[in-house]
Amino acid sequence: MPRPKKGDTSANLGFKSKLWAAADALRNNMDAAEYKHVVLGLIFLKYNSDAFEEHYAKLQAEPYADPEDPDEYRAVDIFWVPLEARWSHLKANAKQPSIGQLVDDAMIAIERDNPLLKGVLPKEYARPNLDKMRLGQLIDLISSIGLGGSENRSKDIPGRVYEYFLQQLASAEGKKGGQFYTPRCVVQLLVEMIAPYKGRVYDPCCGSGGMFVQSAKFIEAHATGNGNGGRARRDISIYG
Repeated sequence: MPRPKKGDTSANLGFKSKLWAAADALRNNMDAAEYKHVVLGLIFLKYNSDAFEEHYAKLQAEPYADPEDPDEYRAVDIFWVPLEARWSHLKANAKQPSIGQLVDDAMIAIERDNPLLKGVLPKEYARPNLDKMRLGQLIDLISSIGLGGSENRSKDIPGRVYEYFLQQLASAEGKKGGQFYTPRCVVQLLVEMIAPYKGRVYDPCCGSGGMFVQSAKFIEAHATGNGNGGRARRDISIYG
């Protein structure tokens, strides 16, 4: 197997396949289209809680900082996570019959305290057809992954886990999977054809395909040549 290139974020994470195999076993008879909201919602909660807890620890070490002040987190672009939405709280109650309602309450609390997320997060964990024992097992499983710490964010571990799960869920769903997942190789090809050296990149869907990410990587790779006239990186706007 060839060694991944330095900085290659497409390299496989060692735990991804094991994580998917375990999570898929917990899926039971639930359709992939439905299960993806269950899994990805929990990954989102874990990611935000990890980032929050890391900054919380830093604030505790500062003599004049208040780790329970939401503005301390907003100042560094971290979502404020209220007590009922912190992963430690969910993990501690993962075996409780009420875990589905607790996860829904966590989603509601995060939306309440972070207006940018209003109406975005899934809130269907308390529904009767979702096995609460399997939900608790899934929470235990995701607890084993570090997602939101600064080191993991720099390696884009949350993004790579998220993309891998979308890919596997799309595969499990069959032909309908293309409605919510675009393979990385397809987007890379599109970006190479567009060759966004300058100007604007507009992605009206801004979905899992990562047109923005691949455009930024293209600009970095061609910063000093290959059609850029040997000049420094050109300015480019990305929006959608």
